[in-house]
Amino acid sequence: MTTITLDLPPETYQRLLVAAGQRGASVEEVAAKLLVEQLADVHLSERDRATAVLREAGLLTELSPEEKERAARSTLTLEEARAILDRAGGKPLSEIILEMRGPKE
Repeated sequence: MTTITLDLPPETYQRLLVAAGQRGASVEEVAAKLLVEQLADVHLSERDRATAVLREAGLLTELSPEEKERAARSTLTLEEARAILDRAGGKPLSEIILEMRGPKE
């Protein structure tokens, strides 16, 4: 379970308190149920789920404005990048990383 903190307008919190009282549940339970119901129709793609996991693990960061600008100016195609890497020769980066990691224990 993940814990979040919400800043709610006082009138919204009061309505939440009333709803909790009417249902005989805690404010937290009612808020969680309302969020689950509201988000039930939101379907995350596999990419969205992977992005969320990487971001939560601190393994994904946003590009800086300078990096975004540089990327927008780039005209290099995927095919051109592959051709450049093929001409460079040597091992693929994935193999180099696996060698650096060493054997699994």
